Amino acid sequence: MAMAEHSDGAMQVQFGIFEADLKSGELRRSGVRVRLQSQPFKVLAALLMRPGEVVTREELQQQLWGADTTVDFDHSLGIAVNKLREALGDNAENPRFVETLSKRGYRFIAPVRNLENHAQPLHNEFPPSGATAARRATLPAAWLWVTGALVALCVALGLDLLLSTPSHRAFRVVQVTFSGHLLENDPETESFSSSASDGTRLYFSDIDNGDPVLAVALTANGESSHIHLPSEIGAPLIGSLSPDGSELIVHGHLQAEPEQPLWIVPTLGGDARRVPNALAHDATWMPDGRHLLIANGNDLTIIGTDGSEPHRFISTPGLAFWLRWAPDGKRLRFTLRVPERQTTELWEVGADAINPHPVLAGWSQPASECCGSWTPDGEYFVFQSSHSGSIEIWALREHPWYLSNRRPIQITNGPLSFEAPGTSPGNHRIHFIGVDPQIELLEAIPRSSAFTSMGQNLSAAAFAEYSPDGKWVAWLNASDGSLWRSRADGSERIELTTSPLRIFNMKWSPDDRRLALMAEEPGRPWKLYTIDSEGGKPSPLISGDRNEADPDWSPDGQSIVFGRLPDRMDNGQPKAIYLLNLQTRKATEIPGSTGLFSPRLSPDGRYIAAIRLDQKALLLFDRTDQRWTTAAIHGVGDPTWSHDSRYVYFQDFLEAGKPIYRIAIPAGKAEQVATIANLRPIAATDYRLIGLAPGDLLIVSARTSTVNLYRVDLNER
Repeated sequence: MAMAEHSDGAMQVQFGIFEADLKSGELRRSGVRVRLQSQPFKVLAALLMRPGEVVTREELQQQLWGADTTVDFDHSLGIAVNKLREALGDNAENPRFVETLSKRGYRFIAPVRNLENHAQPLHNEFPPSGATAARRATLPAAWLWVTGALVALCVALGLDLLLSTPSHRAFRVVQVTFSGHLLENDPETESFSSSASDGTRLYFSDIDNGDPVLAVALTANGESSHIHLPSEIGAPLIGSLSPDGSELIVHGHLQAEPEQPLWIVPTLGGDARRVPNALAHDATWMPDGRHLLIANGNDLTIIGTDGSEPHRFISTPGLAFWLRWAPDGKRLRFTLRVPERQTTELWEVGADAINPHPVLAGWSQPASECCGSWTPDGEYFVFQSSHSGSIEIWALREHPWYLSNRRPIQITNGPLSFEAPGTSPGNHRIHFIGVDPQIELLEAIPRSSAFTSMGQNLSAAAFAEYSPDGKWVAWLNASDGSLWRSRADGSERIELTTSPLRIFNMKWSPDDRRLALMAEEPGRPWKLYTIDSEGGKPSPLISGDRNEADPDWSPDGQSIVFGRLPDRMDNGQPKAIYLLNLQTRKATEIPGSTGLFSPRLSPDGRYIAAIRLDQKALLLFDRTDQRWTTAAIHGVGDPTWSHDSRYVYFQDFLEAGKPIYRIAIPAGKAEQVATIANLRPIAATDYRLIGLAPGDLLIVSARTSTVNLYRVDLNER
């Protein structure tokens, strides 16, 4: 049967990420041929010839089988349509392409674009009255043509400037997923939660019972499911989707080491395979779909998908994440994280590896831009920034050329924190994470495995620390990060610090008169401070530009033990444990502590507990005999001493359910005391051990945040 042409004469058309050649009978998805039998393709062709119109069942019967052919028409047509929907990833209940009209027929509902160029040359005819007459006759016409062209250009420029300028009309934000369990971005621990889309599906990192997993959702209705991965991929993060949409590059984030193995995961089923000889903290596909660009340390390196032929692309002045090539493959943009300044900023370099430079130098102070993605046509570059005081999505207009230096346009405006924008093939639709941050402090119930909310005094707290005698409590306000202290019953409340100083944790001095803080100012490293519990200005303890972390007091209050940030937060810097004399301000390295961090002094002063850099062992330093021993081989986070120095509590973040253990000191066996399941009925997606209340009752920070995917079409307001 001869194939008729599209209604506008086109034989090659595009819809979403699909292209159909109506003459050859080929269907391609992101450039890759899709196997589709003859009859289903004929159904597709018939619908594409009349997009938006109802094609009746009788018309399909005539075109596909002819009037003289005897078949079970209803059954055969149903099979053909089902096979077509399967090839397109479509759904009859929530169609994106083929809509069923009961007892009537079918309609193609997606936009269809002609891929053929039908532009015709202009033909101007002049009266045959001689060369001079022709020249005279053409001058006014030429001037009119030039004048008209200039007017049209000015109008076009004005309209484009008008359309590209932010208006008072907000963009329409649409919620895509509804589970509320997506993994959010955490730049401080270099956890960049990327999503990717092939136009039909969205791939992202989800949280299941406290553990990150890889998930996929339909863009049509947000219906999601988990993708099975090898157990070796802990806390999977997506690097990017391959150009043909068939594979994801994925790496883990659960281990403490910043550089992790890379895995290629098929999107339509099949076993994941590890990329040989490749470790990285992020990666993306090269435009050719046959190579990868990987980030290891401060180097970006190009390798084959089999790990072969590595060659360095560029070295960067910080850690590069979120690597994204422009659609034409001529430019690479990435997020640069500088641990010494705790900043993230957007950078760009050409495909020739020449002149890497910031994209928005000086636009925000300190730099907070992150996680940018190009629209498929290269017209916009979308990214996140806290330029306006909250984390929002912004767009930088890239085309046409006269708008290339314009300032970014704000796309979202709360009330959620919007992060990690991605783009979809074939349109200006962007998707991103929306975070409604909610943290609740819970306290273990005595002689029970259950937890309960802490008192009204701490209902708005994100972190809390009791004084050694249990009479006082200090906490961080969840809304603005300010530091407060009060008596344990909530009386005598005093605000001690306000923004912009940001506090990570704090410890009471043995006499309850001071607090040691791990805090940072915008654009500065994490430093140690002390502050009087009656109020006053925080006093820095150590000068210099090195990150300092995890202060803890000696029993006499004359010194503070501290460490450095783990490699994931401060890559490449030497790590050790130090004792700071508060009188002389001299820091002395604890013997044998190289490669350890997160120190905790026992209340009796005899032991220092610390963690190995891979966070797979708890070690003890006996200050009497100056010797380190291994107390536990476990995943270890947030070690905490009991008040009588007999036990160390810690959380194993490597184990399912992130259980909390305690171990008798010096040589006891670790016993499990809680898991995330003990927090129910509270709907916690994650939790963290933060300390002990009087009576050695566990205090945990339960994250009940709602995190979903949202979308915006830049062409709709």
